[in-house]
Amino acid sequence: MNTTRAPFKLFLARWGWFVGLGALLILALVSYGRNPTSTEAVLASTVRQATPLVLGALCGLWGERSAVINIGIEGQMLLAAFIGFLVNVWTGNLLIAVLAGALTGALLGALLAFMSVTLKIDQIIGGTVINILALGLTGYFYQQGLTTQGKLQPIPLGPLADIPLIGQVLFNNPPITYLTILIVFISHYILFYTRWGLRTRAVGEHPRAADTLGINVYLMRYVNVIMGGALAGLAGAFLTLEAVGSFERAMTNGRGFVALAVMIFGKWTPLGSWGAALLFGFATAMQTQLQFMGVNIPHQFIGMLPYLLTIVVLAGFVGRARPPAADGVPYEKE
Repeated sequence: MNTTRAPFKLFLARWGWFVGLGALLILALVSYGRNPTSTEAVLASTVRQATPLVLGALCGLWGERSAVINIGIEGQMLLAAFIGFLVNVWTGNLLIAVLAGALTGALLGALLAFMSVTLKIDQIIGGTVINILALGLTGYFYQQGLTTQGKLQPIPLGPLADIPLIGQVLFNNPPITYLTILIVFISHYILFYTRWGLRTRAVGEHPRAADTLGINVYLMRYVNVIMGGALAGLAGAFLTLEAVGSFERAMTNGRGFVALAVMIFGKWTPLGSWGAALLFGFATAMQTQLQFMGVNIPHQFIGMLPYLLTIVVLAGFVGRARPPAADGVPYEKE
């Protein structure tokens, strides 16, 4: 009996996010005939809700693929959201504000790399320090009444935006959403088809062996953690400059921690993380849609949907997911 279930469990552990996405698409096609407008709205919201999650997951992925655990994604996103918001208030230039958010995340990534790689302090503690720092700084310097100079608007991609069902979902989004989809595929290509990706994976699995081959383990970890921090910063910029257009205290609302679950569910791969992020995004979109439909359920229970999914994923997949072998272990050069 156990032998019979083993292949199914293995398949589910490897491709669970793909099965979930397939079920989501079938559900969308079935419901499209009944209510096209509502279906398009839910799926479009799914893609946008997934954007900060997959960016946060890619932040964690690049760090952990080079053996640095990043618990500070939440703080990186939060402080980047705040700085991006302030820069937009001061300059009125959305492009500069987005770059400021990404730079903020990169600087916090450099701080994490310094604590983890150079000082070799516990990486969990280092990430927690970043979370506390970001929460404290944004709470202290936040001022009510600040107004932005607008936010990033959707850009329809010509006739593609008029395609039934997928047009409004994939081809009528704001810039950061488009950029995120592009980053997912670029990350996949770099990680699995370039020398840099090969070296990153080697550093995450066997850093001493990589060192003997002439790979600078410290440099690889620094660059990957900083690059991941920039992606988390872009996620923060998305929240204030594209999704909401304003800043509130603790507005990340646990997305950085959900991003870690997305990364694990996605098996430490960019495409897997995107698929997992879409599942979480769908749960959030359905939560909003159910509230609009006036479903007679207390809104607190509806709001729990994304977090219940996080618990299910962590409980069901963490034990089966294998992180890089050297994950979280400081490297001592002999």
